[in-house]
Parts: sequence; C-alpha cells; structure tokens
Amino acid sequence: MPTRRTPLPDWVITRRRDLGQRIAELRRTAGLSQDDLADRIGMERRSIQRYERGERDPRFSELLLVAEALGVDMTDLVR
Repeated sequence: MPTRRTPLPDWVITRRRDLGQRIAELRRTAGLSQDDLADRIGMERRSIQRYERGERDPRFSELLLVAEALGVDMTDLVR
C-alpha cells in the first residue's frame, strides 16, 4: 500500500478510533468474540483487533460485511 505524503489529520484518527469502539461495542452486544466476527466475515481476528483499536481503516466492503454480521445498518457503524 502506498504511503501518504502527509499525515492524517487528528480528526480522522479520532473518527477511526470511534468506529473501532462502535464495532467492539456492537460485537459484544451481539455476544460475539473477535474470532466469531472474523469467521462470519471471512477475515482474520488480527484484522478485527486492528479495526477495534483504530489502527486500520476497514474497506467499504468490509464495513458492509461487519454490519451484516452484527445485524446493524452500516450507518450505525459510521455515524
């Protein structure tokens, strides 16, 4: 993946962390472990961990899969 020429603004980092926290909260509410969620969407647990810690941005298609697996609308994830 190419590197950015400029660092991400702080507000983007904050929103990424917020997204990760919402994924973690909704996953727990659904009674799923990180392994369970990863299995449901065909990914590795490490990816779920990175999303939840705000270390990695999920792709649009991955957000769709996460929302479907958690039984929520994608807008609930990215609000």
